[in-house]
Amino acid sequence: MKPTPIVTQDHVAGPNDGKVTLLEYGDFACPFCVRAFPVIERVRSEHPECRFVFRHVARSSHGFEKQAAEASEFAASKGRFWEMHRELFSHPGQHETDQLVAYAAAIGLDENECRAALVERRFAHYVHELAAEAARSGIISTPALFIDGGRFEDRIETEILSAAVAARSRSG
Repeated sequence: MKPTPIVTQDHVAGPNDGKVTLLEYGDFACPFCVRAFPVIERVRSEHPECRFVFRHVARSSHGFEKQAAEASEFAASKGRFWEMHRELFSHPGQHETDQLVAYAAAIGLDENECRAALVERRFAHYVHELAAEAARSGIISTPALFIDGGRFEDRIETEILSAAVAARSRSG
């Protein structure tokens, strides 16, 4: 299983010419992704040479879980994806419409515009397409991490993931 190549629509943080790329397929409603979030954030801070890419895999059929991904895409349309990414992972299980609108306001986005985007499901099709693409790539669970295209199969703990990124960074 290999992820599809990085494209301009991907959410990318860090240097575009980073020595190593850490890719996460994740879901804001996944408890394992919530636990992985601070680990990945710590590894990113320890390795500024690392390019980080996040791809949605909003799997639940319940609207609020997918709506969190839609809220992040609304934020992305305003250049604020990473701020919303942090808000969503910082408030696990709190993804009802009013809560998502409050997170948008907390990062400086217009509440009414966010609410309208969520109610009208402006980003639903795109979020669905991202989940379908992940499935075509063989992603069956989250979080799924890849380091320079190779699947990271170990436990997602700071020391282990940081060592793997460092090793790849040295060899790249």
